[in-house]
Amino acid sequence: MGRVRPLLALLLALPALALAGPRVALETDLGRIVIELDAERAPRTVENFLRYVREGFYDGTVFHRVVPGFVIQGGGYTVRLERKPTHPPIPNESDNGLSNRRGTVAMARTRDPDSATSQFFINLADNTFLDHRPPVARPSGYTVFGRVVEGMDVVDAIARRPTGPAGPFPRDVPRPPVVIRAARVLDGQAAR
Repeated sequence: MGRVRPLLALLLALPALALAGPRVALETDLGRIVIELDAERAPRTVENFLRYVREGFYDGTVFHRVVPGFVIQGGGYTVRLERKPTHPPIPNESDNGLSNRRGTVAMARTRDPDSATSQFFINLADNTFLDHRPPVARPSGYTVFGRVVEGMDVVDAIARRPTGPAGPFPRDVPRPPVVIRAARVLDGQAAR
């Protein structure tokens, strides 16, 4: 009977493991952040993010906006704070039922809900005011498409970095910069 319970627990966990989405590792100056993506609930957003990862787009970009207690944002600027050219914007998927809670990853955008390209942010707190709000007909929030499953200590360390004005930004730029040295789909995930 002693061996049955651990085996039963393992069998019950298998469906949850099978549903886990692709994972991406962000190797930063301050350590590794692993993000699990939710391709089922944010398919276009995940495919867009993975496209940038596979192209090496995020390598050498910085977290250019850090607001303690709110978000860290990156994925669009070089160390010199020059904007990188992107693919066309994608449709907003913020009505997918995922919420901007601490540790979730969402797409940054302009005031136009369908303007997200490469930039993303990691929520440092529960920012549910960024969620889609029914009964608005078209998605209007910020699309959550994943969550940090490893490295929230790194995210929090980035959030503690001193900030100020730099490049085109009047504030919130970490100094010294926090560089994403590499972004990679983890082994066994490339086919997804």
